[in-house]
Amino acid sequence: MSENKPRKVGARAARNAVPGPGRPKDLAKRKAILEAAKSLFPRYGYDRISMDAIAAEAGVSKLTVYSHFKDKNTLFAAAVKARCEEQLPSRAFAMPTASVPIAAVLTTIAERFHALACSPDAMEMYRTMAARAPASDNLAQIFFDAGPKRTIDALEQLLRKAHRAGKLNVPEPRTSAEHFFVLVKGLAHMCALIGCAALPQGEATAAHIRSVVDLFVRAHEPVETPQPPVRKRARQRSS
Repeated sequence: MSENKPRKVGARAARNAVPGPGRPKDLAKRKAILEAAKSLFPRYGYDRISMDAIAAEAGVSKLTVYSHFKDKNTLFAAAVKARCEEQLPSRAFAMPTASVPIAAVLTTIAERFHALACSPDAMEMYRTMAARAPASDNLAQIFFDAGPKRTIDALEQLLRKAHRAGKLNVPEPRTSAEHFFVLVKGLAHMCALIGCAALPQGEATAAHIRSVVDLFVRAHEPVETPQPPVRKRARQRSS
C-alpha cells in the first residue's frame, strides 16, 4: 500500500482557513484580563491588587493570566496603554490632508487628552503614582512610558510632519509637544488632583481648549520666506 502524503495547502486556502477553536477563546480571555486590570488598578491601587484578584475579576485562572502577561508589571503597563489607546487612539495623531487645518487636528487631540487626563480612573492613577514616589521600584517609569510618554511621542511625530509640510513652524517638536499637553491640563488639573477645586465642565472646558489651541498655533505660525523686491524696468529712451 502506498504511503499517503500530506496534501499541500495553497496560500489562498491558508488565508481562508477557519481558525481553530482555541485562538478566539484566547483573545477573549486576554481582553477580559485587560478589562479587569483597567478596572481594578485605578480603583484599589497597584499594591493592593494581586494577580489572583485580577484572575477572579476576569473569570479565568491565574495560570491563564500569566500565560498572557509574564508578570504584574507587564499587565499594568498593558492596562495603561490600552486605556490610553481607547480614549486617545493613534489615528488621532495622523497628519491631516492639505484641506484640513492643523488647528482642527490639535483640537481633537486636546479634547481627547483632556477627557483622558481628567477621567476618574486617570486621576486615581496619578494619585497612586504620587503616593508611591518614595518606592525604589520602577513602576512610575513603567506608567510614564506606557501612558504619558506614548502620547508625547505621538504628538512629537505629528509636529515634525506639520513642520516639514509648512503647516506650523516647530523647530523643537519634542519640547512643543510637552508644552501642549501641559497647557491642556492647565492649573485646574493640579487643583483637582490635590482636592482644592473641582474640574471645569461643559463650556468652560471647551473654552479652555479653544484658548490653548489658538495660543499654540499662533506661537508656531509658519515663517513666511521674504520675497526679493521686484525691480522696475527702466524706460527705454526713444532714439
